[in-house]
Amino acid sequence: MSQNPPGNNPGLLPESPGASDNGARPLPKSPGASDNGAHPLLVVDHLTKQFPVRQGFRSRWLTAVDDVSFHINTRETYALVGESGSGKSTTGRAVLRLVDADAGHVRFDGKEIFSLRNRALREWRREIQMIFQDPLSSLDPKRSIGYSIEEPLIIHGMGSRPQRRERVRQSLVRVGLTAADERRYPHEFSGGQRQRIGIAKALILNPRLIVCDEPVSALDVSIRSQILNLLLALQREQALSYLFIAHDLSVVHHIADRIGVMYRGRIVEEAPTQTLFSDPRHPYTRFLMASIPPAHPRLKKTGPLPVAGDTGDEPRQGGCVFSGRCAYATPRCHEQTPPERYISRQHRVACHLYP
Repeated sequence: MSQNPPGNNPGLLPESPGASDNGARPLPKSPGASDNGAHPLLVVDHLTKQFPVRQGFRSRWLTAVDDVSFHINTRETYALVGESGSGKSTTGRAVLRLVDADAGHVRFDGKEIFSLRNRALREWRREIQMIFQDPLSSLDPKRSIGYSIEEPLIIHGMGSRPQRRERVRQSLVRVGLTAADERRYPHEFSGGQRQRIGIAKALILNPRLIVCDEPVSALDVSIRSQILNLLLALQREQALSYLFIAHDLSVVHHIADRIGVMYRGRIVEEAPTQTLFSDPRHPYTRFLMASIPPAHPRLKKTGPLPVAGDTGDEPRQGGCVFSGRCAYATPRCHEQTPPERYISRQHRVACHLYP
């Protein structure tokens, strides 16, 4: 997607020239001003996360994220797509360090995030923020939205109160609301407006990476497109990177640069967006493609779906995570985990169909 040069866009918030009179730190600068994108901004390397699951008097370990690897470049949107329970949200929480990893690494701008402590951890948390599926989960119903948006600046001791209030008002305007809305409360807004407030709060520290966890799944179709267009515009203005989590391929089609398809904790296919839509290889990816509603109700899909059963029908005993539902599975698929194979330089798939 085309990008505007960073640091030269009238939509950026003005930067504070220095600390306030009371010794507070200056407001954060735009991330695009000093980032040359020479290396990936985020690298997830063989990430694994397990959770204990109680079954009667016994317990077992559920592998929610299983040896997952990907990277995100500056100004890029990388989407993780899959059904509920695929591990995509747990992956996002690990990237935010809301859960610890059992194995693997997550590096942000070359630094291992799980080794950060004290001041370094606090500084890193300014660089990465989250947009929630339900914006009310990040808004205090007893506080005005102005205070909720300002709160991250207060926590990090940034700017004087007048500076912070001005930043809040500008942030509201930038996401399509008005400066006067700062005095209103969350229940006074519609679902789409509340999501805009959530975006304003995520942007207030000028992060470099935003994890978007199903940000439009609860919205009407007409509102979805408005929010997606807003995210694209903000990305161009601020050189943002997104980790976009969704269960619907049609949602990420127009916003993602690359897509990783997850099933039962593993990435089974990854490719640039246009490549994935024009040449899907993994049977599960084809199933997700076939699940996209046609553009017109009179258009009918042809061909059977290459899948059987539901995602929770079979416990994984070994082999390919999708073998219990795959119409093309062979005995080898049930016994051996398929290695990743590169169809092209940016297109990888984990499937025994491709030797």
